[in-house]
Amino acid sequence: MNPSAEPPPTRGGKIRVGVGLGTATTAATGPAFARMVDRLEALRFDSLWLSERISGPAPDPLIALALAAGRTERLKLGTSVLVVPGRNPVVLAKEMATLDALSSGRFLPAVGLGAVDPIEQQAFGVVREERGRRLDEALELMRALWSGEPVTHHGEFFSVEGVRVLPRPQQEPMDVWLGGIAPSELRRVGRIGDGWLPSFCTPADVADGIPVIEAAAAQAGRSLDPEHYGVLVTYCDGPVPGRLVEMIERRRPGLDPREVVPSFDALASRLVEFITAGATKFVVMPLADTHDWDAELGRLAEALLPLET
Repeated sequence: MNPSAEPPPTRGGKIRVGVGLGTATTAATGPAFARMVDRLEALRFDSLWLSERISGPAPDPLIALALAAGRTERLKLGTSVLVVPGRNPVVLAKEMATLDALSSGRFLPAVGLGAVDPIEQQAFGVVREERGRRLDEALELMRALWSGEPVTHHGEFFSVEGVRVLPRPQQEPMDVWLGGIAPSELRRVGRIGDGWLPSFCTPADVADGIPVIEAAAAQAGRSLDPEHYGVLVTYCDGPVPGRLVEMIERRRPGLDPREVVPSFDALASRLVEFITAGATKFVVMPLADTHDWDAELGRLAEALLPLET
Protein backbone atom coordinates (compact mmCIF):
# COMPACT_ATOMS: atom_id res chain seq x y z
CA MET A 1 0.00 0.00 0.00
CA ASN A 2 1.18 3.54 -0.74
CA PRO A 3 2.62 4.97 2.50
CA SER A 4 0.56 8.13 1.95
CA ALA A 5 -2.58 6.02 2.42
CA GLU A 6 -1.56 4.65 5.79
CA PRO A 7 -4.11 5.62 8.45
CA PRO A 8 -3.10 8.31 10.92
CA PRO A 9 -3.85 7.90 14.63
CA THR A 10 -7.60 8.03 15.23
CA ARG A 11 -9.68 9.76 17.88
CA GLY A 12 -12.18 6.91 17.86
CA GLY A 13 -10.45 3.56 17.52
CA LYS A 14 -11.05 0.76 15.05
CA ILE A 15 -11.25 1.63 11.37
CA ARG A 16 -13.75 -0.49 9.43
CA VAL A 17 -14.70 -0.50 5.74
CA GLY A 18 -17.98 -1.74 4.30
CA VAL A 19 -19.55 -1.64 0.84
CA GLY A 20 -22.86 -0.02 -0.04
CA LEU A 21 -25.31 -0.25 -2.91
CA GLY A 22 -27.25 2.85 -3.82
CA THR A 23 -30.92 3.46 -4.39
CA ALA A 24 -30.57 2.93 -8.16
CA THR A 25 -28.68 -0.36 -8.03
CA THR A 26 -29.83 -3.37 -9.99
CA ALA A 27 -27.07 -5.54 -8.54
CA ALA A 28 -29.09 -6.83 -5.59
CA THR A 29 -31.22 -9.16 -7.66
CA GLY A 30 -31.25 -12.92 -8.10
CA PRO A 31 -28.13 -15.08 -8.05
CA ALA A 32 -25.84 -12.09 -8.65
CA PHE A 33 -26.69 -10.66 -5.24
CA ALA A 34 -25.97 -13.95 -3.50
CA ARG A 35 -22.58 -14.17 -5.22
CA MET A 36 -21.78 -10.60 -4.19
CA VAL A 37 -22.65 -11.37 -0.57
CA ASP A 38 -20.44 -14.45 -0.63
CA ARG A 39 -17.56 -12.43 -2.08
CA LEU A 40 -17.90 -9.73 0.58
CA GLU A 41 -17.72 -12.38 3.27
CA ALA A 42 -14.74 -14.11 1.68
CA LEU A 43 -12.78 -10.87 1.30
CA ARG A 44 -13.58 -10.00 4.93
CA PHE A 45 -15.20 -6.64 4.34
CA ASP A 46 -16.76 -5.36 7.54
CA SER A 47 -20.28 -4.81 6.27
CA LEU A 48 -22.85 -4.59 3.48
CA TRP A 49 -25.19 -1.59 3.33
CA LEU A 50 -28.44 -1.31 1.38
CA SER A 51 -30.34 1.88 0.66
CA GLU A 52 -34.08 2.44 0.33
CA ARG A 53 -36.11 4.05 -2.46
CA ILE A 54 -39.67 2.87 -2.99
CA SER A 55 -39.74 4.09 -6.60
CA GLY A 56 -36.24 2.81 -7.45
CA PRO A 57 -34.91 -0.61 -8.53
CA ALA A 58 -33.04 -1.31 -5.29
CA PRO A 59 -34.67 -4.07 -3.20
CA ASP A 60 -36.27 -3.58 0.18
CA PRO A 61 -33.27 -3.36 2.54
CA LEU A 62 -34.65 -5.53 5.35
CA ILE A 63 -35.66 -8.37 3.03
CA ALA A 64 -32.40 -8.32 1.08
CA LEU A 65 -30.32 -8.15 4.27
CA ALA A 66 -32.22 -11.12 5.65
CA LEU A 67 -31.05 -13.11 2.64
CA ALA A 68 -27.50 -11.87 3.22
CA ALA A 69 -27.69 -12.84 6.89
CA GLY A 70 -28.55 -16.40 5.95
CA ARG A 71 -25.50 -16.74 3.70
CA THR A 72 -22.89 -15.26 6.04
CA GLU A 73 -21.44 -15.65 9.52
CA ARG A 74 -19.43 -12.47 10.14
CA LEU A 75 -20.54 -9.81 7.60
CA LYS A 76 -22.44 -6.99 9.30
CA LEU A 77 -25.68 -5.80 7.73
CA GLY A 78 -26.50 -2.11 7.47
CA THR A 79 -29.25 0.15 6.14
CA SER A 80 -28.17 3.44 4.62
CA VAL A 81 -30.76 4.59 5.28
CA LEU A 82 -34.08 3.00 6.21
CA VAL A 83 -36.95 5.49 6.06
CA VAL A 84 -38.88 5.59 9.35
CA PRO A 85 -41.61 8.25 8.87
CA GLY A 86 -44.59 6.54 7.28
CA ARG A 87 -43.92 3.14 8.83
CA ASN A 88 -45.70 1.56 11.78
CA PRO A 89 -42.94 1.74 14.43
CA VAL A 90 -44.24 -1.32 16.31
CA VAL A 91 -44.10 -3.49 13.20
CA LEU A 92 -40.72 -2.00 12.24
CA ALA A 93 -39.36 -2.67 15.72
CA LYS A 94 -40.41 -6.32 15.33
CA GLU A 95 -38.78 -6.62 11.91
CA MET A 96 -35.51 -5.03 12.99
CA ALA A 97 -35.31 -7.02 16.22
CA THR A 98 -35.93 -10.24 14.29
CA LEU A 99 -33.17 -9.48 11.78
CA ASP A 100 -30.74 -8.71 14.59
CA ALA A 101 -31.65 -11.86 16.52
CA LEU A 102 -31.43 -14.15 13.48
CA SER A 103 -28.09 -12.64 12.39
CA SER A 104 -26.56 -13.07 15.88
CA GLY A 105 -26.39 -9.32 16.46
CA ARG A 106 -24.96 -8.22 13.11
CA PHE A 107 -27.61 -5.65 12.16
CA LEU A 108 -26.48 -2.00 11.85
CA PRO A 109 -29.54 0.20 11.36
CA ALA A 110 -29.07 3.72 10.05
CA VAL A 111 -32.40 5.49 9.65
CA GLY A 112 -33.62 8.76 8.24
CA LEU A 113 -36.42 10.95 6.98
CA GLY A 114 -36.48 9.79 3.37
CA ALA A 115 -35.77 11.61 0.13
CA VAL A 116 -37.10 15.11 -0.43
CA ASP A 117 -39.05 13.87 -3.42
CA PRO A 118 -42.82 14.19 -4.04
CA ILE A 119 -43.15 10.60 -5.28
CA GLU A 120 -41.31 9.13 -2.29
CA GLN A 121 -43.21 11.28 0.19
CA GLN A 122 -46.48 10.21 -1.43
CA ALA A 123 -45.42 6.56 -1.20
CA PHE A 124 -44.75 6.84 2.53
CA GLY A 125 -47.86 8.94 3.12
CA VAL A 126 -46.21 11.58 5.33
CA VAL A 127 -46.18 15.31 4.75
CA ARG A 128 -42.71 16.81 4.74
CA GLU A 129 -43.32 19.04 7.76
CA GLU A 130 -44.09 16.05 10.02
CA ARG A 131 -41.16 13.81 9.10
CA GLY A 132 -38.74 14.97 11.78
CA ARG A 133 -41.24 14.76 14.64
CA ARG A 134 -42.42 11.35 13.47
CA LEU A 135 -38.85 10.05 13.37
CA ASP A 136 -38.12 11.31 16.87
CA GLU A 137 -41.23 9.74 18.37
CA ALA A 138 -40.96 6.48 16.43
CA LEU A 139 -37.36 5.93 17.52
CA GLU A 140 -38.28 6.55 21.15
CA LEU A 141 -41.09 4.00 20.91
CA MET A 142 -38.97 1.42 19.08
CA ARG A 143 -36.21 1.58 21.66
CA ALA A 144 -38.74 1.02 24.41
CA LEU A 145 -40.17 -1.98 22.54
CA TRP A 146 -36.71 -3.53 22.12
CA SER A 147 -36.61 -4.01 25.87
CA GLY A 148 -39.01 -6.92 25.42
CA GLU A 149 -41.26 -5.51 28.15
CA PRO A 150 -44.86 -4.30 27.72
CA VAL A 151 -44.86 -0.68 26.54
CA THR A 152 -47.46 2.01 27.00
CA HIS A 153 -46.92 5.13 24.90
CA HIS A 154 -49.25 8.00 24.05
CA GLY A 155 -47.63 10.55 21.77
CA GLU A 156 -48.43 12.97 18.98
CA PHE A 157 -48.51 10.28 16.28
CA PHE A 158 -48.54 6.88 17.98
CA SER A 159 -50.48 5.38 20.85
CA VAL A 160 -50.09 1.87 22.31
CA GLU A 161 -51.15 0.30 25.57
CA GLY A 162 -49.22 -2.66 26.97
CA VAL A 163 -47.74 -3.74 23.62
CA ARG A 164 -44.81 -6.17 23.79
CA VAL A 165 -42.39 -7.04 20.96
CA LEU A 166 -40.43 -10.29 20.87
CA PRO A 167 -37.86 -11.56 20.08
CA ARG A 168 -35.57 -8.98 21.57
CA PRO A 169 -32.56 -7.87 19.51
CA GLN A 170 -29.40 -9.74 20.42
CA GLN A 171 -27.55 -6.43 20.73
CA GLU A 172 -28.18 -4.64 24.02
CA PRO A 173 -28.70 -1.90 23.12
CA MET A 174 -29.13 -1.98 19.36
CA ASP A 175 -27.55 1.26 18.22
CA VAL A 176 -29.35 3.38 15.62
CA TRP A 177 -27.31 5.75 13.46
CA LEU A 178 -28.52 8.89 11.68
CA GLY A 179 -27.19 10.88 8.73
CA GLY A 180 -27.24 14.46 7.49
CA ILE A 181 -24.96 17.48 7.73
CA ALA A 182 -27.44 20.34 8.14
CA PRO A 183 -27.32 21.97 11.60
CA SER A 184 -30.75 20.57 12.55
CA GLU A 185 -29.66 17.08 11.45
CA LEU A 186 -26.43 17.29 13.45
CA ARG A 187 -28.37 18.33 16.54
CA ARG A 188 -30.77 15.41 16.05
CA VAL A 189 -27.81 13.00 15.92
CA GLY A 190 -26.57 14.39 19.22
CA ARG A 191 -30.02 14.40 20.80
CA ILE A 192 -31.27 10.91 19.83
CA GLY A 193 -28.70 9.13 17.62
CA ASP A 194 -26.15 6.48 18.54
CA GLY A 195 -23.89 7.23 15.58
CA TRP A 196 -23.46 9.48 12.55
CA LEU A 197 -23.27 8.35 8.90
CA PRO A 198 -23.45 11.35 6.55
CA SER A 199 -23.03 11.21 2.77
CA PHE A 200 -21.86 13.62 0.07
CA CYS A 201 -19.70 15.42 2.60
CA THR A 202 -16.08 16.54 2.92
CA PRO A 203 -13.51 15.84 5.64
CA ALA A 204 -14.01 19.44 6.76
CA ASP A 205 -17.74 18.76 7.17
CA VAL A 206 -16.92 15.84 9.47
CA ALA A 207 -14.40 17.83 11.49
CA ASP A 208 -16.91 20.66 11.91
CA GLY A 209 -19.90 18.40 12.52
CA ILE A 210 -18.54 16.26 15.35
CA PRO A 211 -18.31 19.14 17.88
CA VAL A 212 -21.88 20.19 17.04
CA ILE A 213 -23.12 16.65 17.63
CA GLU A 214 -21.18 16.34 20.87
CA ALA A 215 -22.50 19.66 22.14
CA ALA A 216 -26.10 18.66 21.38
CA ALA A 217 -25.54 15.31 23.08
CA ALA A 218 -24.12 16.97 26.18
CA GLN A 219 -27.07 19.34 26.31
CA ALA A 220 -29.38 16.30 26.21
CA GLY A 221 -27.44 14.65 29.03
CA ARG A 222 -25.94 11.91 26.89
CA SER A 223 -22.85 11.09 24.83
CA LEU A 224 -21.94 9.20 21.66
CA ASP A 225 -19.36 6.46 21.47
CA PRO A 226 -16.27 8.07 19.84
CA GLU A 227 -16.11 5.06 17.49
CA HIS A 228 -19.55 5.88 16.11
CA TYR A 229 -18.61 8.50 13.55
CA GLY A 230 -18.67 7.27 9.98
CA VAL A 231 -19.05 8.42 6.37
CA LEU A 232 -20.72 7.01 3.28
CA VAL A 233 -18.32 7.78 0.42
CA THR A 234 -19.61 7.54 -3.14
CA TYR A 235 -16.93 7.17 -5.81
CA CYS A 236 -16.86 6.92 -9.59
CA ASP A 237 -14.47 6.27 -12.44
CA GLY A 238 -14.48 8.94 -15.09
CA PRO A 239 -16.26 12.30 -14.88
CA VAL A 240 -18.98 12.90 -12.32
CA PRO A 241 -22.30 12.63 -14.22
CA GLY A 242 -24.02 15.89 -15.02
CA ARG A 243 -27.18 15.06 -13.04
CA LEU A 244 -25.06 14.57 -9.92
CA VAL A 245 -23.05 17.74 -10.58
CA GLU A 246 -26.34 19.66 -10.70
CA MET A 247 -27.55 18.07 -7.45
CA ILE A 248 -24.30 18.92 -5.66
CA GLU A 249 -24.41 22.46 -7.00
CA ARG A 250 -27.94 22.91 -5.65
CA ARG A 251 -26.99 21.58 -2.23
CA ARG A 252 -23.47 22.98 -1.97
CA PRO A 253 -22.98 25.94 -4.35
CA GLY A 254 -19.36 26.40 -5.35
CA LEU A 255 -18.18 22.99 -4.14
CA ASP A 256 -16.08 20.92 -6.56
CA PRO A 257 -18.05 17.68 -7.12
CA ARG A 258 -14.82 15.69 -6.76
CA GLU A 259 -14.66 16.82 -3.14
CA VAL A 260 -17.66 14.63 -2.36
CA VAL A 261 -17.43 12.05 -5.17
CA PRO A 262 -13.76 11.05 -5.44
CA SER A 263 -12.35 8.84 -8.16
CA PHE A 264 -11.36 5.29 -7.28
CA ASP A 265 -7.71 6.30 -7.41
CA ALA A 266 -8.33 9.00 -4.79
CA LEU A 267 -10.51 6.84 -2.56
CA ALA A 268 -7.89 5.54 -0.11
CA SER A 269 -6.34 8.96 0.44
CA ARG A 270 -9.79 10.50 0.92
CA LEU A 271 -10.58 7.96 3.64
CA VAL A 272 -7.32 8.91 5.35
CA GLU A 273 -8.47 12.54 5.31
CA PHE A 274 -11.77 11.51 6.90
CA ILE A 275 -9.88 9.51 9.53
CA THR A 276 -7.84 12.60 10.37
CA ALA A 277 -11.13 14.52 10.71
CA GLY A 278 -12.46 12.00 13.25
CA ALA A 279 -14.35 9.31 11.31
CA THR A 280 -13.51 5.62 11.60
CA LYS A 281 -16.40 3.73 9.99
CA PHE A 282 -16.79 3.84 6.22
CA VAL A 283 -19.27 2.70 3.61
CA VAL A 284 -17.86 2.98 0.08
CA MET A 285 -20.36 2.93 -2.73
CA PRO A 286 -19.75 2.90 -6.48
CA LEU A 287 -21.86 5.52 -8.20
CA ALA A 288 -22.87 3.08 -10.94
CA ASP A 289 -23.26 -0.67 -11.00
CA THR A 290 -20.22 -2.44 -12.36
CA HIS A 291 -20.38 -5.22 -14.92
CA ASP A 292 -17.97 -7.30 -12.82
CA TRP A 293 -18.62 -7.12 -9.08
CA ASP A 294 -16.06 -9.82 -8.36
CA ALA A 295 -13.29 -7.66 -9.82
CA GLU A 296 -14.67 -4.45 -8.28
CA LEU A 297 -14.77 -5.89 -4.79
CA GLY A 298 -11.29 -7.29 -5.30
CA ARG A 299 -9.76 -3.92 -6.12
CA LEU A 300 -11.65 -2.25 -3.28
CA ALA A 301 -10.31 -4.85 -0.85
CA GLU A 302 -6.74 -4.36 -2.09
CA ALA A 303 -6.93 -0.57 -1.85
CA LEU A 304 -8.93 -0.06 1.34
CA LEU A 305 -8.80 -3.01 3.69
CA PRO A 306 -5.15 -2.30 4.63
CA LEU A 307 -6.53 0.88 6.28
CA GLU A 308 -8.38 -1.18 8.88
CA THR A 309 -6.87 -1.28 12.35
